[in-house]
Amino acid sequence: MPQSNPNMPICRDCDGFASVAIDTGSRHLDGTRVTLRVDCPTCKGTGHTRPAALVRVGR
Repeated sequence: MPQSNPNMPICRDCDGFASVAIDTGSRHLDGTRVTLRVDCPTCKGTGHTRPAALVRVGR
């Protein structure tokens, strides 16, 4: 079975789990929980990092 994208390394900060839902402890009027969606700041929610050769230095 071929790998889908072998050249895209997984983000070292989030291990590929780029987005999480954080429960605030409150509830909406319909009874569902209020959650916040937070993305990994390093990979910006993709779960992968770009190779160092493609990243501009100083920007």
